[in-house]
Amino acid sequence: MRPRIGVLTSGGDCPGLNAVLRGIALAADKLDFDVLGFLDGFEGLLPPGKFMPLNRRTTSGIMPRGGTILGTTNRGHFVAKVGAGEKAVVSPEVIANAKRILAEQRVEALIIVGGDGSMTTALQLQEAGIDCIGVPKTIDNDLEATAMTFGFDSAVASVVDALDRLHTTATSHKRIMLLEVMGRHAGWIALHGGIAGGAHVILIPEIRFDYEKIINAVRMREVRGSVYSLIVVAEGACPAQGQGVMRRTDGAEDRYGGIGNVVAAEIAARTGKETRCTVLGHLQRGGAPTTLDRILGTRFGVKAVNLIHERQFGSMVSYQNYQVRHVPIADAVNRLRLVPPDGEMVQTARDVEISLGD
Repeated sequence: MRPRIGVLTSGGDCPGLNAVLRGIALAADKLDFDVLGFLDGFEGLLPPGKFMPLNRRTTSGIMPRGGTILGTTNRGHFVAKVGAGEKAVVSPEVIANAKRILAEQRVEALIIVGGDGSMTTALQLQEAGIDCIGVPKTIDNDLEATAMTFGFDSAVASVVDALDRLHTTATSHKRIMLLEVMGRHAGWIALHGGIAGGAHVILIPEIRFDYEKIINAVRMREVRGSVYSLIVVAEGACPAQGQGVMRRTDGAEDRYGGIGNVVAAEIAARTGKETRCTVLGHLQRGGAPTTLDRILGTRFGVKAVNLIHERQFGSMVSYQNYQVRHVPIADAVNRLRLVPPDGEMVQTARDVEISLGD
């Protein structure tokens, strides 16, 4: 009887998750492991258990598909992170139930694919005696322990596509167009997407913005003969005087969103120019993964299986210096990788006359 490993996908979905699952299934088969995929995130670990086999047949053709065939959730009994820097402990009873299901299904180790909150839960399971391997997943690309996460490139591609489309309508109507994108604490999506999409102003959480600086950038374009402007706003961006826009939720992280409309209204009031806002929202999470995310997801899945084979439990897959390596999960959680305000990417934006609102 072949050894059996488990895998689940947790937190927000993103393109590339299915590439990870396919990589896990194929690499495991080569090493004579069976793979059980638990459904709907960590909740699939609870009695009576919800799972499906992952093998060559069940993962055939899934790599181009967005989302995850296992399903996911960022709510439920295993939520171990409720906000930036805040942590809730998973109850011993819930962990005991998960251990029982894993034992009944002969699962010897568990691969957990998720973001910072999921890695926080993975660490608690590891400390409770469940052998775990973490695979980092976030479109925000904001985990300090890895230089890149799959899903980020696909999210940026959706931002660039949206900006390409907004260029034409903004020019036709001589409007100021704002695009609000994801990025609660880190502005990587806004910065990369804005540069690649030809934005004229980019507002990110790491650099507080001044409305007058935005207005000056728009007016300077008018002086030079440009009749429109494109502005990218990360959902977590904040004005120099004031707070970001968010709403409280029960039992989950606070949700950002709405800053784009606030900025649009302020610009319209100060300039008298027609200003519109488009919120890209969950369109950034959906759709087929880019080539880069398919390759990176596959590499992450294969590495996770190899770490189990090498019994490197308590590790998280990490991409550093173009190589897929691993770091301790304990060293990876609660460490956000933010955009350096004086870094090379920000300077590149400034050198091509993109305003950061400061």
